[in-house]
Amino acid sequence: MSDVRQHAEDIHEQFSDHLDVDVEDVEGRLTTLVDEYKVPIDEARRSVTNHYLDEAGLERDDLAGSASQEASVEDVDEPEQWIDLTAKVIELWEPRSDSIAQVGLLGDPTGTIKFTKWAKSDLPTLEEGGVYRLRNVVTDEYQGRYSVKLNSTTVIEELDEDLEVGNDTSEVEGALVDMQSGSGLIKRCPHEGCTRVLQNGRCSEHGEVEGEFDLRIKGVVDDGIDAHEVIFDKEATEALTGISLEEAKEMAMDALDTTVVADEIAEKILGTYYRVEGPTFGRYVLADEVEELDGPVDGEELLIKARSM
Repeated sequence: MSDVRQHAEDIHEQFSDHLDVDVEDVEGRLTTLVDEYKVPIDEARRSVTNHYLDEAGLERDDLAGSASQEASVEDVDEPEQWIDLTAKVIELWEPRSDSIAQVGLLGDPTGTIKFTKWAKSDLPTLEEGGVYRLRNVVTDEYQGRYSVKLNSTTVIEELDEDLEVGNDTSEVEGALVDMQSGSGLIKRCPHEGCTRVLQNGRCSEHGEVEGEFDLRIKGVVDDGIDAHEVIFDKEATEALTGISLEEAKEMAMDALDTTVVADEIAEKILGTYYRVEGPTFGRYVLADEVEELDGPVDGEELLIKARSM
């Protein structure tokens, strides 16, 4: 069976309870995208799936996976996969949107992963420290960081047992030698459940939007052997620089240019030594704890090193 045909049958099975559609119709749409427009098969599958979602009046999270598979946290390495996960609730966070019932961190012996449970899914409440078997959850990815979403098709079973959680926290110690593009005052998509950073006023999923301001640093910490990419969120950035989000917005308004914020941040932190600790997601360390260290600082040498990366 061809790769396109297999994808067509998978899509057909997902929509068989919602639409009167033939496998041949699905395969035809995929073939057109792949053969005529040279679209990668994964992208073509997403496009065709979105077409049928619109036609059925469904959202992606309402669509059950045809065959979810038992997986562990370390197995999650691509989005839009339907899996079964046995995990412990490590931590719950305050949801940033009314559309989200719960958000937090799950863990199993292989590591930890963020989860989101949608309010409309009407699922049982997860408790911190509880161990659950979660059947039919869907994986997601944003900027190299994987997560899982619990939706209306998810089945939650609480287990009367404990589960050892693997430690994938990293500690990095060294000089902050570079700030990457996308640091400073940024704008995020305002749509519920979407936190994507806007590029030229556009969200990759929702198109042109107004956007909401946020503050972050995407830095590179050099420990003398390796360079580690570290992300500091708004709270960590404010603590590190002494610049609040409101002050950053005022700076940008006065200069009519948001890049002045990144320049000001760079002047404060580049060349400084830090100890950073936090979870690792993809290639990034997310800064949970940050300590400034005393260390030799040769500004010119660090600048040369940063520019060579």
